[in-house]
Amino acid sequence: IPDHNPPHHQAFLSKHGEPASFYASAPGRVNLIGEHIDYCGYSVLPMAIEQNILAAVSVNTSQTIQLANTNGKYKDFAASADDLLVDRTDPQWHYYFLCGVRGIQEHFSLAPLAGMKCVVDGTIPASSGLSSSSALVCCAGLVTMEANQKSLSKVTLAEICAKCERYIGTEGGGMDQSISFLAEEGTAKLIEFNPLRATDVKLPDGAVFVIANCCVEMNKAATSHFNIRVVECRIAAKILAKAKGLEMGRLQKLGEVQAELGVSLEDMLVFVEDILHPEPYSKDEICKTLGITPEQLCADILSTNTQHVTQFKLYQRAKHVYGEASRVLQFKAVCDSAPSGAVLRLGELMSQSHKSCRDLYECSCPELDQLVDICLKAGAVGSRLTGAGWGGCTVSMVPSEKMDCFLRTVREQYYMPDARRAALEKQSLFVTKPGQGAAIFTEDA
Repeated sequence: IPDHNPPHHQAFLSKHGEPASFYASAPGRVNLIGEHIDYCGYSVLPMAIEQNILAAVSVNTSQTIQLANTNGKYKDFAASADDLLVDRTDPQWHYYFLCGVRGIQEHFSLAPLAGMKCVVDGTIPASSGLSSSSALVCCAGLVTMEANQKSLSKVTLAEICAKCERYIGTEGGGMDQSISFLAEEGTAKLIEFNPLRATDVKLPDGAVFVIANCCVEMNKAATSHFNIRVVECRIAAKILAKAKGLEMGRLQKLGEVQAELGVSLEDMLVFVEDILHPEPYSKDEICKTLGITPEQLCADILSTNTQHVTQFKLYQRAKHVYGEASRVLQFKAVCDSAPSGAVLRLGELMSQSHKSCRDLYECSCPELDQLVDICLKAGAVGSRLTGAGWGGCTVSMVPSEKMDCFLRTVREQYYMPDARRAALEKQSLFVTKPGQGAAIFTEDA
């Protein structure tokens, strides 16, 4: 049962005039290492955090979904169960919820769909890279399953929720939904894909993880940065495959190319150096290299919100992905063997990851870079952006004995000099530990 109390039954009563019949929660997550590689087919290493999305729910036969949010800035919304349209051009909070509802509706071919009244509450800062949107999708999927008296394994729920978030236009890889369902208190997880599985990773004693929000908001569905990277990785995979004599048509991911070739990540990095050039590729060069027409490129490879892109940095993106995939495996190996100096080694891997995100994947921003620098000077052994980037949060590994001094220094140097950041500091700078996964419960449980 989550520590955080569910939205009190009074809030639900005053909104809907009846008590809630059950509650559902789904946690946010912090990715410790392994950024922008899940959609390339590689393992990632997140942990759930204590901050979560909660829904209070009652079920009826009206076949309408009525949504309200305890935060006044999110407007009420109602939709008929047979008309759950998600507007990709306008990523409002309720559309994420409808993604989860639709995912379960379609999985079970539910007709009729149970009517629901829901009041949603949340403690995950929005657009911060801590997966508030995916937690909302997961919470909605869990709620819809329960309201329609169905049951699914956590793995299946995670897979459905990863797929249905694409209704809103985000072509993610499934990490956020997987950790939201599969997390267990006290342990991080190595999440692997195809098939989806989660392995415990025991974090070393003697250090804590501190999350710091740079206070620049980033909404993946509202911008094309994220999907441009997905497409650049897809094109890089096809060019590498073709150069190595593989059938490029069915290969979509950098991870699939490695698996097909049966070589190491180090070998793939050598192939990137040999085959791809650091200068950006034009659409024309991509078409010539792959032997396809511009129409095929637009229809089969580019997504709807990347048709306008004219330059593609394939070398840099592939180099980041193969390097980052290797760092994830090294991070887990250090946690598993727990050598002396483990904390320093893990910190070093986190800092290398940030440099790669900043320089090769170009998903950082000046505020994130400044915050990482401050965190390292304040005593962190490693610090990096976490989540999609272009704003949102950093995660820092801090020796336990330095924690108080670290928090004070970051507060003084990053938050206090700026009035807007200072006002947000209470929810922007906090120590976290591995939390538990999504759950259904009643208020008296």
